Order: sequence, then C-alpha cells, then structure tokens
Amino acid sequence: MSKRLLALAACIAATWVLGPVPATADAYPSRPITFIVPWGPGGGADQVARMASKLMEPELKVSVPVVNMPGATGQTGHQKLLTSPADGYTIEIMTADTFATLAAPNSRFKIEQFIPVAVLIQQRSGLFVSASGPIQGWEDIAKGDKELKVAITGYNSPDDLSTKLLTKRGAKLQGIPFAEPGLRYASVIGGQSDVVYEQAGDVRSFLDGKQIKPVLFFSDKPAAGFEDVPYSGKLGIDVRLSQFRMVVVRGDTDPAIVKRLSETLSKVAQSAEYKAYLSQQYAQPDSYVASDQALPFIKGWLAEFAALMPKPQSASQ
Repeated sequence: MSKRLLALAACIAATWVLGPVPATADAYPSRPITFIVPWGPGGGADQVARMASKLMEPELKVSVPVVNMPGATGQTGHQKLLTSPADGYTIEIMTADTFATLAAPNSRFKIEQFIPVAVLIQQRSGLFVSASGPIQGWEDIAKGDKELKVAITGYNSPDDLSTKLLTKRGAKLQGIPFAEPGLRYASVIGGQSDVVYEQAGDVRSFLDGKQIKPVLFFSDKPAAGFEDVPYSGKLGIDVRLSQFRMVVVRGDTDPAIVKRLSETLSKVAQSAEYKAYLSQQYAQPDSYVASDQALPFIKGWLAEFAALMPKPQSASQ
C-alpha cells in the first residue's frame, strides 16, 4: 500500500477506533433527519438511500427526507454534511467512488472528518454495452483495434483506474466522466459512450429491457445471474474492486448518536424488504457491515484500490 494510503488507514484507525469527542444525545432523534445523497436522482446511491430512509423512519419515529446534492464526485454533499451541526440530524451516503478521492494527495477532505455508521450495500462492478451495438463481447474490447469511450463517474475513481489498467493490457479505452447517473447509464444507448462501467443492479431496468448487456465483471467468480459473462479472475485481470455505499456522519458526532443510528441500520439490513432489495440489485447477500467492523473492511478495500493506482516513477527514469 502507498505511503498516502498507509497514512489514510492510520487516520481511520485513530478516528474510528478511539471515537470522536462526545457532544449530546439527549432524546435523539426528536425531529427529521436529512439524508444527503451526493449524486443525482436515480443512481445507486440514491436508490439505497431512499430504501434505507423508508425503513429507518418507523424505527426512529421521525421522517428521514433524502436530499440530492450532486457535484465534484460527491464532494458537494460532503461540504453540506461538514458544515451542518454534528448532532446526527444530517447523515450522508458515501460511495466507494467518493471514498477513493480521500486518498488523493490534494483531497479537500480527510477521513477523520467522517464516522461510518454502516456499509449498506456491496456490488460487483462490470462493463456494459448496448445490446444492439457493434460490441457484443469482452473480446471486442480486448482486441484493442480502436479507441472506445467508457462512461465513468470521475477521474481517479475506481472506474477510471480500472479502465486504465485494462488499457495497459491492450484495450484502447478513454474514460469519459458523467456526473449524472441517469446520463451515464443511458450514454451507451445514445452513442455518447461505447461502454459504461457500472453495477448490474444500478442499470437493472436497462438490462431487463434488453437495451444493454454485461461483457465483463470484476470478480473472482461468476456473477450471480450472469454466469456466462466473463469475469476478471478467470481472465487473469487483477481488478476486483467492488462498489460499496455506506452511511456516514461528522467525525465529532456523539458516539451515542452513532450507536443509535447503527442499531437502526442493523434492523434495516435484517428486514425482509431490505434483503429483497439487495437481491433485486444483484448485491452481495452479506453486504451489511456494522460500524464496529468498518475499519478492517475499509483497510481491505484501500489495499485493493492502492494496487490500481499508478506507481510513481523514480528519479532515474
């Protein structure tokens, strides 16, 4: 793992294990909780937030309205969370794409500014193309006879780094950022891109409508429901990064509030409705990770992400 990511992991350990400075948690919650989604409507982060919000409300006995605040690979939503009081009345969905930006040397935000309440969903990522387009399988991408545009969330995201690794293996791929999920999903149908890097659950309506299809999954084993689709482990491609979405609060939030939210999300994750949602999203059945288990989960994900990051050139090169 790079020095930057080792330092990041150390910050995670110091912040998430020792805990933040307590504030107050009397009678929490007593009013609505704003749930920030730092991406546009209709995307995977939006979907999981709205499902969680719906199931949290009867447990907490307050409303949990979802507010979309897209921009800057999730950083607009971060800013809103961090300028709100650390009282548990503002929470946020953080995606793997946004979490990855914290590893950048010039990141505006630091991991110690956030506390994870729970990881709610984990999904295999993959490459999808138009079902009626010229690309019909992974081999059409791998042969590298022409440059293909890949719709991604943003530069230096897991999408971007995975795409660049495939380029090193002979494919000719150019990442094209699409901040709006809906536009990204539909780009392969409208011709704005040739390939989209996504998760099957996020584009399920397009899959069910036979408009797009997967040509590769980043996984050690076949993706459930897509057993005939090639996967990176079988092809010897060293990319496994899954997408995850977790609920976070400000780093100086009272531990009692974090515990209350974590217990609520644990009940959400155990509900039949949420388990059915995970199945519908082609997500891992064991997606849920509690707050007290977040550290090893995040450190493992960071190690995978670090392996994809470009290695700095030595002075002699």
